[in-house]
Amino acid sequence: MTEPTAAGPYDPLAPHAPLDPLDPARFTFRPVDPIADASLLHTWVTHPKAAFWLMGDAGVYDVERAYADIAQAPYQDAFIGRYDRRPAFLMERYDPAQVELNGLYAAEPGDIGMHFLVAPAPAAPVHGFSRAVLRAVMTELFRDPAVHRVVVEPDIRNTAVHALNEAVGFTIVRRIRTPEKDAYLSVCTRAQFEARR
Repeated sequence: MTEPTAAGPYDPLAPHAPLDPLDPARFTFRPVDPIADASLLHTWVTHPKAAFWLMGDAGVYDVERAYADIAQAPYQDAFIGRYDRRPAFLMERYDPAQVELNGLYAAEPGDIGMHFLVAPAPAAPVHGFSRAVLRAVMTELFRDPAVHRVVVEPDIRNTAVHALNEAVGFTIVRRIRTPEKDAYLSVCTRAQFEARR
């Protein structure tokens, strides 16, 4: 059952925050509800810090439609990531052989594609929170025993994400050109991720 999002995004410094704001046991995931979550997601994807999400000019209805399309697509899905049961980030999962990277790389069995976006913090950010989110995302993806490798294609200008990716085990394979951007095709195997935990 989809939980209401009226509580707003997770603020690691708010009074409700746990003593350890990076406790991985407090991360959970639920599917995006395109209608109920549209307003919340709109505030995230149009925030200036989400420029690489490429939805800065989107309206609430545009966001609703985009996630309704993902919900109906056979090779993609999206999740609200929660911290202490409050919305804190967005994760998109996709089959890179079918969407995003179709024809741009040599897909292998067990590949999964991923995007993630941390919600804008209403207060000063907690050091290491974005890295903890990415670790939670990777843990969730590798929870599926069929997944052997995570494949991503961040914009080459997104230096913050490149650093986060490297920290959890990603290696850059090569530069590629997608319809939206110049990107670094990067991969992380299960073994590479486990070695960085």
